[in-house]
Amino acid sequence: MTTKTFKVLALATAIAVSGSSTIQAQANDMEALIAAAKAEGTLTTIALPHDWCNYGAVIEGFKTKYGIEVNELNPNAGSGDEIEAIKANKDNKGPQAPDVIDVGLSFGPAAKAEGLIQPYKVSTWDSIPDSAKDAEGYWYGDYYGVLAMAINKDVVTGPSPTSFADLKDTKYANMVAIPGDPRTGNSSMMSLYAAGLAMGGKGGADAAKTGIAFLKEMKSTGNFVEVGGSAQNFAQGTTPIMFDWDYNVLAMRDKLAGNPQMEVVIPSDGVIAGVYVQAISAYAPHPNAAKLWMEYLYSDEGQLGWLSGYCHPIRFNDMVARNVIPADMMAKLPPAENYAKAVFPTLEEQGAAKAVVAETWATEMGAN
Repeated sequence: MTTKTFKVLALATAIAVSGSSTIQAQANDMEALIAAAKAEGTLTTIALPHDWCNYGAVIEGFKTKYGIEVNELNPNAGSGDEIEAIKANKDNKGPQAPDVIDVGLSFGPAAKAEGLIQPYKVSTWDSIPDSAKDAEGYWYGDYYGVLAMAINKDVVTGPSPTSFADLKDTKYANMVAIPGDPRTGNSSMMSLYAAGLAMGGKGGADAAKTGIAFLKEMKSTGNFVEVGGSAQNFAQGTTPIMFDWDYNVLAMRDKLAGNPQMEVVIPSDGVIAGVYVQAISAYAPHPNAAKLWMEYLYSDEGQLGWLSGYCHPIRFNDMVARNVIPADMMAKLPPAENYAKAVFPTLEEQGAAKAVVAETWATEMGAN
């Protein structure tokens, strides 16, 4: 064995077992990390459908760039399934043990508390907002959606509304909808929360109370449509102004292809982001491939892969500031200035808001 080979293998071993004190140094030593990952040869993912956030192309990009095979488990699994897969395979180094997970925000802290994930700080760590990452590097936001208004321009003629405040105008009678019941749907819950912030709510329970008051007022004036916003209802004109995550309505715009004409607007006075997070299993059979996967996802290349599927990468504002997002990609999105205002509610704030909605929605809105 040559001295060079021995050093690479020794460093690869160190990368696999070292603690959090040397995480940043590991992230910077890409040459050694690539060698160690290639020696493992495989990455095992879970719950990554190819049509979600353009994951199919992202996976192919990683395979092509590094020549590492990707073993894809259960693409349609949910966040809870991913956590259970780690638990079930603690002692299994075979193909059913996931190396990495992509889960909803609440699952990151919970997995850390249970000792199911390990820390690793990618080399672009500093450009990930502090509000969307664990300070020790156990989990960090990967991409997010922002609550947006889809506007059916065949029905809503003239200038489109640009804020929640605009929606109070009587010309929007029988037009405004959220996806469904905020007691059972997260996108509806966060639409209400965004409205609360827009109307002066301070976050948490206060945002929920203010958001309910806004929708109650909209109902009393006849602007709020008590029908769930959906692609079908939108296209038919039943809910010509509807809220949902931007990646959903932007994809809907592409699918409708001008029938009807549609505009997507990020409201200027209430910009709420819902974030997913990445983490590496504490029992990852391929820990170096997992770390290289993270480096790829959080590079400009990986972040653009998600953005091409309309999922805003967590480093979006940094990339806009550095002017590295292609013009044709930016042209498909609403203006970047409102995205820069995005607020990421904490788990505590979301929990407090949900408690208010569960307690008061039915009485305030006259809902079953």
